[in-house]
Amino acid sequence: MSSVSLKLGYKYLRSNKGGMFSFTTSLAIIGLLIGISSLIVVTSVMNGFEKELENRILGVIPHSVIESSDQIDNYPQLVERLKNHPDIIDASAYINIQGLISSQYSSKGVSVIGIDINNEKNMSIIPDYMLIGDINNLQENNSIIIGSLLAANLGVYTGDVINVTTSDIKTSIIGSYPLSVNLKIVGIFELKTEIDQYMTLISHDTAQKLKNISPTETLSIRLKTNNLFNADYITEDAINNLNIEEVSYSSWKDSHGTLFEAIKFEKLLISLMLFLIVAVASILVLSTVIMTVKSKEREVGILLTLGASSKQIILIFFAQGLIVSFIGIVLGIFVGFLLTLNLNNIVSAVENILERNLLEAYFINYFPYHIDYYQVFIICLISFIISLISSLIPSLRAIKLNPVQILRHE
Repeated sequence: MSSVSLKLGYKYLRSNKGGMFSFTTSLAIIGLLIGISSLIVVTSVMNGFEKELENRILGVIPHSVIESSDQIDNYPQLVERLKNHPDIIDASAYINIQGLISSQYSSKGVSVIGIDINNEKNMSIIPDYMLIGDINNLQENNSIIIGSLLAANLGVYTGDVINVTTSDIKTSIIGSYPLSVNLKIVGIFELKTEIDQYMTLISHDTAQKLKNISPTETLSIRLKTNNLFNADYITEDAINNLNIEEVSYSSWKDSHGTLFEAIKFEKLLISLMLFLIVAVASILVLSTVIMTVKSKEREVGILLTLGASSKQIILIFFAQGLIVSFIGIVLGIFVGFLLTLNLNNIVSAVENILERNLLEAYFINYFPYHIDYYQVFIICLISFIISLISSLIPSLRAIKLNPVQILRHE
């Protein structure tokens, strides 16, 4: 770019009163600053919430589960074979029982999960989120661990005994009736998600007794894969490679896939909405260059008379858009990162002023954030392109000016 064109472009941005920028130029820069910083903050927060949901929910539910219409015999050998698959991190026996849990105060439908106690730390994050007790307490006979919300709804605490009734039918000489068992609460976990309301944990040994199967049998095998979003393909590949017959599988996408699709769609819609702010700022850039072209017609006429080329004239006004876009985007990045990194301090200050918790309805009590630098780069690139197009349009208009008509009244 010609240094003369760049110097003139910057000169035309300045205020006639000697300020660094004219009023319209300042508005364009502020518009870009607000648009870029808003996009960075909002997308970072939504990325943070998405990752928290992944950790809190997908860190608990199985990535995928291999099931059989009948019991799986000699499951320890099958588990070891599955662990040898290059894309499977770990595997363990898993029994999911639907039941009704009751206390003297209330009853609630729950999922009673039979887990391998010794391997649970490798399979889920629940051992790290124990509010009371420890996962190893399940080694006690007829014991259970429940979520904090479920404990509150039932009005129970550790040490209390609750009744679990399953859909399995037990037959005796007095007739048939649902299988029911009393279990002692030995721990309470808290993930601050809906899982706290319905998931309970028992040992795999206890689950085998409830389902009346032998110690070498299980109902399903839980897998943890190295790629969460390809869990179904990895599971299918493992079944085919190991020639496992008469089994089926399901992944987390079947139970929670719609939730994460909704989050991604919502993030896309909000990003598109915030890009409208950038579009408005680009219109301000367009207005700034148009007004400059209009007010500098005499200077353009003189330059054309002196032999300035069309390219040089275009570059003068294009340089304006370039400078405004660059300054607005750089300031937007700086403010966006500054706000994102101090977001929790800002929220705490607002909560102190309002005297209320802004996140009391959410599953976490802080604003999570995750800055995706590639995403920031795309935001800045698109914003820069939109701004440059906005500045190029009036720049092309400048070369259509007729110097004879402009200067004939001078």
